[in-house]
Amino acid sequence: MFITKRATFNLKSIAWLLRHSVVGNSRCALNVWIKSSPPQTAFQLLRNMASNASGNQNPNMKRSKPPKESLRHIKSREQRKNVELHGPATVYVQVIGAGSRGNGSSLYVFSEYNRYLFNCGEGTQRLMQEHKLKAARLDNIFLTRMSWENVGGLSGMILTLKDTGVPECILSGPPQLDKFVNAIRAFSGPLEEIKLAVSPYTDPPHSDNTMTVSQVPIIAKLKENGQRHSHSSGQGSPSCSPSRSPSRSPSRSPSRSPSRSPSHSPSRSPSHSPQRELTGLTDGPGASPDSRKERAGSPGGIQRPSRDPSLVVAFVCKLHPKKGNFLVMKAKELGLPVGTPAIGPIISNLKAGKTVTFEGKEIRPEEVCTPPDPGPVFIVLECPSEEFVQPLCTNEVLRRYQTGGSEDSAALVVHMTPESVLESDDYKSWMERFPPNTEHLILNEQVCTVHNFRSHKLQTQLNLIHPEIFPVLKSYATKEKQAALHVPNVRAECLLKFQLRPKLEWQRDAILSCDASDFVREAGELPGFLKEVEECKRNIADTEVKSGRVEKYPEVVFLGTGSALPMKIRNVSATLLNISPTQAMLLDCGEGTFGQLCRHYGNKVDEVLTKLSTVFVSHLHADHHTGLLKLLLQRERALNNEGKPFTPIYLVAPIQIKSWLYQYNDHCQEIMHHINLVPAWFLTEGAEVNKAKTKDVIQSMLKKSDLEKFETCTVRHCKNAFACSLTHQSGWKLAFSGDTMPCDALVDMGKNATLLIHEATLEDGMEEEALEKRHSTTSQAIGIGMKMNADFIMLNHFSQRYAKIPLFSPDFNDKVGIAFDHMRVRLPDLRALPKLTPPLKALFAEEIGEMEERREKRELRQMKEAGLDLRPNGQGAPGAVAGGDGGDQTNKRDPEEVAEPVNSKRLRAS
Repeated sequence: MFITKRATFNLKSIAWLLRHSVVGNSRCALNVWIKSSPPQTAFQLLRNMASNASGNQNPNMKRSKPPKESLRHIKSREQRKNVELHGPATVYVQVIGAGSRGNGSSLYVFSEYNRYLFNCGEGTQRLMQEHKLKAARLDNIFLTRMSWENVGGLSGMILTLKDTGVPECILSGPPQLDKFVNAIRAFSGPLEEIKLAVSPYTDPPHSDNTMTVSQVPIIAKLKENGQRHSHSSGQGSPSCSPSRSPSRSPSRSPSRSPSRSPSHSPSRSPSHSPQRELTGLTDGPGASPDSRKERAGSPGGIQRPSRDPSLVVAFVCKLHPKKGNFLVMKAKELGLPVGTPAIGPIISNLKAGKTVTFEGKEIRPEEVCTPPDPGPVFIVLECPSEEFVQPLCTNEVLRRYQTGGSEDSAALVVHMTPESVLESDDYKSWMERFPPNTEHLILNEQVCTVHNFRSHKLQTQLNLIHPEIFPVLKSYATKEKQAALHVPNVRAECLLKFQLRPKLEWQRDAILSCDASDFVREAGELPGFLKEVEECKRNIADTEVKSGRVEKYPEVVFLGTGSALPMKIRNVSATLLNISPTQAMLLDCGEGTFGQLCRHYGNKVDEVLTKLSTVFVSHLHADHHTGLLKLLLQRERALNNEGKPFTPIYLVAPIQIKSWLYQYNDHCQEIMHHINLVPAWFLTEGAEVNKAKTKDVIQSMLKKSDLEKFETCTVRHCKNAFACSLTHQSGWKLAFSGDTMPCDALVDMGKNATLLIHEATLEDGMEEEALEKRHSTTSQAIGIGMKMNADFIMLNHFSQRYAKIPLFSPDFNDKVGIAFDHMRVRLPDLRALPKLTPPLKALFAEEIGEMEERREKRELRQMKEAGLDLRPNGQGAPGAVAGGDGGDQTNKRDPEEVAEPVNSKRLRAS
């Protein structure tokens, strides 16, 4: 059905209109075309008919996108290339991630000519989007260290830069960045539209319209024992210490200096057929010799890791000098011809520092110009562990910017340094060598600041509706004592600025105040909201009294409910399933998942991580798995903090993830010891698992989580996309769709599920776009749940166009709920979720109204594009057409669906 505010048309009515319209095809041809076509919405039918009439032989073909025009600031930059270089008038350094455990450390540097980013950990892009720091202006990203803490958000950022039309981006820092860029191509898709250049520290300094940036390598001495660095306290990932075996000695530089050049395409990774056997144990502690042989002998296998944990890179940034400003009023007083063509050359000479003579009178520059600004210096550095302190303190390049050095002293030094290192006497002494007027900015876990302001605001307001389902967000607070420093220093806060020009000063005007009382008051002022909340609470109380039974487990916590890229309200895909007080698993793990855990659990995050035994990754799109590595690293830290033995996690994922994991492990940071890989194909119906070791791993995984069955099936999205179904020993069953169009294999696998979590990326009426992008609409998702006979359906994975809430479908009923980030539901809570709809509609009334208006405009535009007059009171247009001429297409199956194999396997624990 097609519904607007003006009229309702069914498919037969549209068919009648088409037969009597200006399309001009014969009635017989129309009847044959309608009967033979696959199931379509009314709008699809209209557009395709109009396309046929205009001679288009392929109406379903995607429209080719027009070539992107150069961004305006790119054109301006090209024009400045041939102009005399002079510094910008405004430059400031702004904190994005203040160094907290959930957000990491990142800086944004602004000038009117350029934008820069220093480090790009997970969540950086989300914070930039929320706080309106435009990624479209970025063309330089500087990385201090090759660790996931610093590069976890880089793949998503690169995709965003590509989509916004940025033609080139330079990545500066460790030489392994080149390998990292090649590795992310395994899941990022083609990157031909953006030129990615890697500038290792061996390259000459980078210079542009704003400043010159020099890279300074800091190379630590290696530990002899090769033991892993302990992180029972302090920040950083468990691999930040240079304790793993690197590929080169810290005392020598690379034998050659790679030139700045675009990253080349990676070599072809080994093919992985679904039938190929893979041991569950990978390289690392407890790894089997077979797995190492398999890797070394495979095409493209790398036997010698090139990662270098002994290296960090500091950046010395010097702004270009800026000429003094011309003082117009002073010039008029001295009789200069202000406002005439003759003044141009005079201003140029005076601003260049030259004395001019006008009408026999000498005019000196200082009389009519402000003093020139030679260009301040700021330094960005990371000292992740004590092994780096001595190399940092003895570095001759950095010594030049301290008291008595040969260069101008630094105006600002940014320290991405844990508190345990700041406490060391050597580090304190090194900080004190800078002059007293040098400011020091500290980024580490000692910060106390809210980064995701909009999430806190929304969760506080949702908490008014149901405090248990929408718990108030928390912050992770370190127990470390803050170091006593004897230099001018400021602890980082999200959006804190240090202005370098026109005046050296701290600026706090952009920092947001996160006051819960303001959020509550704002919600209370919305028309009808409080009334609907009270009514909702009464209805829920009646339901709870009748049921009288409260089951704590399983508990589902939605950590990310958006699609494509992280946004201010909805993060990308991640769902935590707490199976019991001691066991948990994760369904998908998009970028920022660990940050979401920190905000949801606060100081209890380590306790949650130690319970986590299994992660299911549905497919290899970046929004579903790029949060995995940080989760693994932080889980190791949590086990250490809690005094529990380290055990690898079970990773159920497409086998193709192995290529990405190995490339990152070999060139960037050791992570393979964290994983027992179970290829998702092995859990499908009919898959043969021949190796006893693999069978043992699967049975161990089931036993660990008290699962009777763990099933997977391929779904209709990208290649190697999977859904899963979990059956617990106590009887409950959960089905998870991942990303998919309506899929019969999922229906069969999830039959009679207690809970179905299904993606509903797009709203009803956008079936054509859903088909094009291989996703589901709201009603399609609900329809799958009904066919499955699921007890309850949770809609998830919404397009980011529905920032706060998706549009409600007419198919909504008392078995359907909408997922929000940080929503926590237990099985008894499910029956209460439909009762939340009235207060949700009141809370988001403005957003719903805007979405309905956009939908109506879209529908009218689609009618216009079809070239037909569909006025509801059109002459002769019946409400329905009797007979079978048009044919009812609603029960006709998509050819792709017919051809799809059903391959869900039932695996029982022994």
